Amino acid sequence: MNNKLIYSSVMAVAMVFTSCKNEQKTEETASVQVEKSKAYQGTPISKEFDSKIDSLVSAMTLEEKAGMLHGSTMFATAAVERLGIPELTMADGPLGVREEISLDSWAPAGWDNDFATYYPAAGGVAATWNTDLAYVFGNSVGEETIARDKDVLLSPAINIIRTPLGGRTYEYFTEDPFLNKKLTVPFIVGLQENDVAACVKHFAANNQETHRDFVDVQIDERTLREIYLPAFKAAVEEAHAYSFMGAYNKFRGDYLCENDYMLNQVLRNEWGFEGIVISDWAAVHDTKKALESGTDIEMGTPKPFNEFYFADALIQAVKDGKIDEKQVDKSVKRILRMMYTLKSVDDKGRAKGSISTEAHFQDAYAIAAESVVLLKNENNLLPLKTEGVKSIAVIGNNAKKKNALGGFGAGVKTKREVTPLEGLQNRLPSDITINYAEGYLERYSNNEKAKLGDITLNGPVTINELDPKMLEEALEAAKNSDMAIVFAGSNRDYETEASDRATLALPFGQEELIEKVLAVNPNTIVVFIAGAPFDIKKVADQSKAVIWSWFNGSEGGNALADVILGTVNPSGKLPWTMPLRLEDSPAHATNSFPGDQTVSYDEGILVGYRWFDTKNVEPLYPFGYGLSYTNFSLSNLKTDKSDYGLNDTITVEVSVENTGVVSGKEVVQVYVSKPESKVERAAQELKGFSKVEVDAGSTKNTTVEIPVKELAFYNVDTKSWEVEKGAYTIQVGNSSRNILSKVQITIK
Repeated sequence: MNNKLIYSSVMAVAMVFTSCKNEQKTEETASVQVEKSKAYQGTPISKEFDSKIDSLVSAMTLEEKAGMLHGSTMFATAAVERLGIPELTMADGPLGVREEISLDSWAPAGWDNDFATYYPAAGGVAATWNTDLAYVFGNSVGEETIARDKDVLLSPAINIIRTPLGGRTYEYFTEDPFLNKKLTVPFIVGLQENDVAACVKHFAANNQETHRDFVDVQIDERTLREIYLPAFKAAVEEAHAYSFMGAYNKFRGDYLCENDYMLNQVLRNEWGFEGIVISDWAAVHDTKKALESGTDIEMGTPKPFNEFYFADALIQAVKDGKIDEKQVDKSVKRILRMMYTLKSVDDKGRAKGSISTEAHFQDAYAIAAESVVLLKNENNLLPLKTEGVKSIAVIGNNAKKKNALGGFGAGVKTKREVTPLEGLQNRLPSDITINYAEGYLERYSNNEKAKLGDITLNGPVTINELDPKMLEEALEAAKNSDMAIVFAGSNRDYETEASDRATLALPFGQEELIEKVLAVNPNTIVVFIAGAPFDIKKVADQSKAVIWSWFNGSEGGNALADVILGTVNPSGKLPWTMPLRLEDSPAHATNSFPGDQTVSYDEGILVGYRWFDTKNVEPLYPFGYGLSYTNFSLSNLKTDKSDYGLNDTITVEVSVENTGVVSGKEVVQVYVSKPESKVERAAQELKGFSKVEVDAGSTKNTTVEIPVKELAFYNVDTKSWEVEKGAYTIQVGNSSRNILSKVQITIK
C-alpha cells in the first residue's frame, strides 16, 4: 500500500502558500502530494537477515556487545568497525531535527550545515484533526532526519494530557486516547518510510514534569488500558514502530526502564513489539533489572560513558555470572535487526532525504494553516476587512517572539521562522501602516521558584507588572490606529520540559494590557499563541474576536496572517478542554496532582472532556471546539443498520451543509455512549471523526466507520477487552458539548 496520500484540500492550502503576496516564489511543491488515503499501516521489522545477524553476534566480544547497548556519545552508540557495524545515531525531533550537539555535552556543536525545518508542535498538529497531515508531518521530518544521517528520531511524544499545567503539553497531541492513536499511527508510518526509526515516547504513564525522575505513578488497570496505552498499542500493532523510549518515572513501584510488566509482559509479549527499547537520558538505575526487564539501550548524560549501567558495569556483571551473556545477545540482535531494516549496516538503497527545503516549509505551512482555532468572532470582526483600513496596531511581545529554540528541551535551528508580525507585513496591503508596540516584557524572578501549594514545580516565577512606558506606547498605538491586534499567550521559555506551570494565569501582565487596549480601541482582535490552556475567560468575555494559535513552525506567522485576513478559513479544533478554573480539571478536582513520592490517578477513566461531560462541569471551551468563517449544519444522521455483531463495523453517515458564503472545513465528531452499563463509563467517548471540506451553499455526505470492537471496555477480571451487548447511542456534533444529532443502535 502506498501511504503517500493526503487530502487534495490540504494541497490547496499549500498552494495558497506559494501564491500569497510577498512570499518567496518556487517551482517546488509540498513534499507529499497525491490523493486521499483511508488507512495507514506500517512495515514490520525485517527478519530476512537473522542468519547474518547471528553470525555477527557470535563473532563479537563482550566489550563490543556492551558498546552497542549504551551511549558512546550524547546521541549515538558505539560502532563495531571490524565487523562493519556502524554507530546507531539518534536525534531529538518533536519540532523537527535538533541541531547537532557536542559529542559529550549538551553544548551546540557549532556546525553551519545543521539547519532544519521547524514544524508545528504536536498540539497544533492535533488541532488540525487531520490524520493525513499527521502523515505529512512524519514523512517530511523523516526526510530531514535521514538527510542528517540519523537512524532514530526521538519522536513522537504521545503521552496523554492529564493536567492543563503540564510543561510538555505543547509537545503532546491530546487528552483523548482515540484521537491520540489516530494521529500517532500516520506520523510513525510517514517517518519510517524514510528508513528512519520512530522512537515512541515516553512509555508510559509519564504525564507530569514535576518529580518526573522518581514519582511512582499508580493507575488502576482499566484506566491504564483505556486511557494511557491505546496510542502506544496502536504504534506497535498498526504502525510497527521500530523503537520505544522508556520513561523516567516509576510505575507501580518500578522505574519504567526496569519494569518487567510494562516492557516484557505488555509491550513485547502481549502486543508483539519486535523493536528496541531505548532509555530516556539517565533513566536507568540498575544494570541487571533494566536489561532483564526489556531495556536494550541506555542513553544519558551525567557521567563518563564507560560508567553507564550498560557499560563497564554490564561487562563486569556478565563476567561475574550475575547476568547471562545470552541476555546481552538478545538486545544486540534486536538492535541489529532494526539496523538492517533501516539499511544502515550496508546502506544499499537507503533513502537519502532532503532538509530545510521549500517543500518542507510548505508542509509546515499546511499543518499550521489547519491548526489555528477560532474561539470567538462577534459581529464577524474576522476575517479582517482591509478596505478603508489605513493603520493597524500590532501589540505584544508574542508578535515578534520566536519559539524554534527556547526552554529546556529539543528545539530546532532553522533558517526560517516567520513571526506573526512578519506574517502580517508579508500579507497586508502595502498602503496599511503597522504600528507596533511590544506592550509587555517577558520577565522572570531570579530569586523564586513557582509553587503549586507547597510543591515546588521548578519553573521560574514571572514578573507580572507592566512597564508604564511600554504600556503607554501600546495604548497610543491602539488609539491612533483603525484597529488593533494583540498577540498574547505563552512561549517555549515559559512552557518547557522539566517543569510544570503553577497556575493557569496569563503571565507578564498580559490580561491588564489587553483590558486597557480594548478600552481605547474596541476593534481589537486577541490572538493567543501557546501550547496549553490558560485562564482567558476575562479576555474572551471582553473581546469581540479571539484566535488560538500554537508554536506553529517555520511558516506559522504566514499561516496565522492568512487566517486573520481570510485567505484561509480556520478549521482547527481544540485537542483538549480549556477549563474555566484549574480546580475544574479532573487531576485537580480530585486533588491528585502532582503528588509527592507517589501520584495516584484518582479520576480514573474520566480524563479531560470525559470528566467535564460526565460530571456536568462547564468548561470555558470544550474539547473539539472551533469556529469557522462560515456556518455548518449536520443532518440526516444514520447508520447502515440498527443491529450489529461483535465483529461488525458500524458505518455512520451524516450530511454536512455549508450554509454560509465561503468554503470551509468542518470536523464531524462521533461520540458513543452506553446507557445502563454494568461498569462505570464516561457520558460519551470519541470513537470517530471526519474532516470535510464543503463549498459555500453545498452539502456533502461523509461516512465514519467504527469497528464494534472500539466500543469495548477493559474487563479487569478476565484481563481482556469486552463489548457489552445492548443499546448504544451514536452522537454526532462539532465539539463534545455541541451534539447535534443522535441515533441508537444495538449490539447483539
